[in-house]
Amino acid sequence: MAASWCIEKRGSIRNDSFRDNDNIPETGCLSIIVLGASGDLAKKKTFPALFNLYRQGFLQSNEVHIFGYARTKISDDDLRSRIRGYLSQGKENEGEVSEFLQLIKYVSGSYDSGEGFTLLDKAISEHEFSKNSSEGSSRRLFYFALPPSVYPSVCRMIKSYCMNKSDLGGWTRIVVEKPFGKDLASSEQLSSQIGELFDEPQIYRIDHYLGKELVQNLLVLRFANRFFLPLWNRDNIDNIQIVFREDFGTEGRGGYFDEYGIIRDIIQNHLLQVLCLVAMEKPVSQKPEHIRDEKVKVLQSMLPIEDEEVVLGQYEGYKDDPTVPNNSNTPTFATMVLRIHNERWEGVPFIMKAGKALNSRKAEIRVQFKDVPGDIFRCQKQGRNEFVIRLQPSEAMYMKLTVKKPGLEMSTVQSELDLSYGQRYQGVVIPEAYERLILDTIRGDQQHFVRRDELKAAWEIFTPLLHRIDNGEVKPIPYKPGSRGPAEADELLQNAGYVQTHGYIWIPPTL
Repeated sequence: MAASWCIEKRGSIRNDSFRDNDNIPETGCLSIIVLGASGDLAKKKTFPALFNLYRQGFLQSNEVHIFGYARTKISDDDLRSRIRGYLSQGKENEGEVSEFLQLIKYVSGSYDSGEGFTLLDKAISEHEFSKNSSEGSSRRLFYFALPPSVYPSVCRMIKSYCMNKSDLGGWTRIVVEKPFGKDLASSEQLSSQIGELFDEPQIYRIDHYLGKELVQNLLVLRFANRFFLPLWNRDNIDNIQIVFREDFGTEGRGGYFDEYGIIRDIIQNHLLQVLCLVAMEKPVSQKPEHIRDEKVKVLQSMLPIEDEEVVLGQYEGYKDDPTVPNNSNTPTFATMVLRIHNERWEGVPFIMKAGKALNSRKAEIRVQFKDVPGDIFRCQKQGRNEFVIRLQPSEAMYMKLTVKKPGLEMSTVQSELDLSYGQRYQGVVIPEAYERLILDTIRGDQQHFVRRDELKAAWEIFTPLLHRIDNGEVKPIPYKPGSRGPAEADELLQNAGYVQTHGYIWIPPTL
């Protein structure tokens, strides 16, 4: 089982599970290896996240070193120059940027030969020796900023050439990015190839949505507030929407996106993870395995997706991208209804909606409650109570409710109880998801990472539908860029029971 970790003053990261045994030594230095270091993901997400952890004191220059590894033949300074522009700049932190960049060393090599990984292991070992780390006490974290096609070969190389001995409190961990396969069979094959080389406590399947502030708030909201407990069920909730909208198209990534589509790219992972946290039962404790057990139970309770409860779309102009086939059947938009067959959620539709080139950009959870029985104010037409959690942008949560309109008349109006983070937590910087999740991997906390059986259950839900789409049996409907998507999607929402509120718009409060 992975060790627990604590952060001491000024961020020193130490193993906290050995405090009761004075005979076991402290763990040694930390090496973070970014594989695919010259790629976009590493430059735009991984290295900036590491820099922010360094700035905040969670990574100490006297115990951590960062290694970049890729096929590109460049020098240490070349890599540092490439990264510098993506780190938060300003006169006040120029020194910190320079200090951080000096922690980075680059090693060039292929992903399927031992020569490069032998050089990498030598560089890591030299760093560990310079820090006087005893053999077996050092920590090695490998971050795969790579396409999944090379995961198996890279895992074999790490296992053969770069493993740390873990008998003295040290460890080797790997962080792998989605997509974890394209369907159940390819996902299971990839899981088996990695699982033959690494144990599950060593594998961190990252889904950056699980690192978002308001996603991490879901369990606290649900299980630390008494008034939600009796409301959060089929007796009170009519439907739940989980929405992801982008106001731009594939932006030059058409060829890559066409291999996967909006369901594989967004719904099967990001939105489904959010659904699990919204729908799961209270875990026995906050331990990662207890939480992940409950998420798996939700997935295993899902009914098969019905074609009549799916609307697919493809925005006009998508196939103008020269990297996209003219006969592409790949959806850039999808709305579908998922149903959970258990005591809490029987009959409650979970509406998943994701799309590109729409009229707005946002991600949110919208819980719509049932109508008030015996409506003496005759205000049902104004709209239902809703609890909305705005994940991005303008992080907020607000409760939509009916109140008396100020004045002498007894008339009603829709309003809200609003917790907008920008107003309530002024001056507080909300961490990027990658910062939080990388720190979790160093601490050995797998709560916000996807377990193998969880991944399998997710693919079991979506694979039949995806195969029907791949075979051309389900067709996307054209829609105009900048619209709400196909009109049929709004009809599906209405048929599922969602009642739209007219005349009310939530406006983020200004400071």
